Amino acid sequence: MPDTSTGQTAMTDDFAHNYANLEGVRLHYVTPKAQSSRGAGKQPVVLLHGWPQTWYEWRHVMRLLADRFALIAPDLRGLGDSSRPSRGYDKKTVANDVWQLMHDHLEHQRFAVVGHDWGAPVAFRLAADHADAVTHLAMLDVGVPGEQPGGQPLGAAPRWHHLFHQVPDLPEALTYGRERLYLEWFYANGCDQAGAFSDGDISEYVRTYSQPGAMRAGFDFYRALQQDVADNRETLATGFKLPMPVLALGGGGPRGRGDAVVESLRRVATNVEGGSIPDCGHFIAEEKPQELADRLRKFLEKS
Repeated sequence: MPDTSTGQTAMTDDFAHNYANLEGVRLHYVTPKAQSSRGAGKQPVVLLHGWPQTWYEWRHVMRLLADRFALIAPDLRGLGDSSRPSRGYDKKTVANDVWQLMHDHLEHQRFAVVGHDWGAPVAFRLAADHADAVTHLAMLDVGVPGEQPGGQPLGAAPRWHHLFHQVPDLPEALTYGRERLYLEWFYANGCDQAGAFSDGDISEYVRTYSQPGAMRAGFDFYRALQQDVADNRETLATGFKLPMPVLALGGGGPRGRGDAVVESLRRVATNVEGGSIPDCGHFIAEEKPQELADRLRKFLEKS
């Protein structure tokens, strides 16, 4: 299990930590300690984190929603305390990991999916590949890669690190031993709410990203972008649209993507609501946890 011996870490009394040995990967996942691992009797919801984060980004939201929902927050392949395969970072493969966890390991026949940052394209693939099993889809501050033919892969001009992280080997070489310095830049510059990340929060993220192979795995999520675009365009070229209710939210401040997220989802789904959360940057779950929890609760309780 993850080390709990030093500093302010994610390993509080509120959460239970588990492993699932799946095909080609071992996923670490977290549930509220008050619920059983399968959350019997509650609506199951899987929460998918982004980069440079882990399951820990959901800690506030989980505390706010645990009374109503069976919450499962995995570390995606390669990240957090999950194993770090050498390949398989296209979002179709990562989504299949989550499918194995939810459907095969935890035996949920139907469930809702919430994704932020890279977790959002994973959530889209999971919903597209298992539309009969995903009851609700929520995507936070990232749209659908490649949904506009001929457009930018992520629907807007790429941010500098989107390209840098795709360069082979160089990002690993330049960030080795400097993981905290590098990651702190994103936490500081991605927020419109001061104080969203404490020193202890950053230490928890750095704990996992400093482990062997973790930075490489994180960069591989970016290196798979062209495959993600190809996979999504192949799906959408058939005329497919997501049939389930969709909530699309962007950060409404200068460091968020605003209404670009809901505009992206309206092009690929039939039942979309959302917009932006004011005075919020990219890290919605940590900048505005109460507002996000309220929006998710209202959305997920719809039939």
